[in-house]
Amino acid sequence: MDIHPTAIIHKDANLAGDAKVGPFSIINEGAEIGAGSEIGSHVLIDSQTIMGENCKIHHGAVLGTLPQDLKFEGEKTHLTVGDGTVIREYATLNRGTKYRGKTVVGKNCFIMAYAHVAHDCLLGDHVILANSVNLGGHVEIGDFAIVGGVVPVHQFVKIGAHSIIGGGFRVQKDVCPYALVAGYPLKTLGLNQIGLQRRGFPEETMRTLEKTFRILFKSKLNTSQAIERIKREIELLPEVKIILDFIAKSERGIIK
Repeated sequence: MDIHPTAIIHKDANLAGDAKVGPFSIINEGAEIGAGSEIGSHVLIDSQTIMGENCKIHHGAVLGTLPQDLKFEGEKTHLTVGDGTVIREYATLNRGTKYRGKTVVGKNCFIMAYAHVAHDCLLGDHVILANSVNLGGHVEIGDFAIVGGVVPVHQFVKIGAHSIIGGGFRVQKDVCPYALVAGYPLKTLGLNQIGLQRRGFPEETMRTLEKTFRILFKSKLNTSQAIERIKREIELLPEVKIILDFIAKSERGIIK
């Protein structure tokens, strides 16, 4: 292990043999650091943080600290960070409460500087949080979603896979999968075409999703009426079923 002499490592922390720890960093009891991971300077990895392989944690980041929730009663909970995730300067990630027992950040995520991931959040793989994104507790974000800078996300909001949220906008309701959302008040502008093209979605699938979005967000139908029309008129590709299932499970309602 390449551990700077000023770093403080608890005897019951578990570090892979090739992990690197920078100056003045602290790794507390019960933390686990996977192979190939690098911890920068002045980083705090608190108890019950489980980090995968090849992660990079930059200067001043704080992982696995107590949830900022008055209902927290000291129960043993976790923060898990998936392989290949990068966490930039001064980001803060809290562990879970008894509600879920854990906060989860998936594989190959990019958490930029000063972002905050609150207790019991679930982030999928390849999620990007730009600078100063602030997630309330219990937020769920699907794979490949991107949240623009300085965005606050209300607690219990769900953000669908492959969606993108413009910088500086408050998110108070659920964001449909594959959507591009922005504006005051926040609204769905259309399909996240560039993101889907970059990820190799077939043209036929893109056209079907565009038709689905026109019915959901451009017609004068309410959400229930739009869903019935989609079921009648649109080929129910797996991606369309993902949208319908997401809406059916939404508790806060979706951004229209």
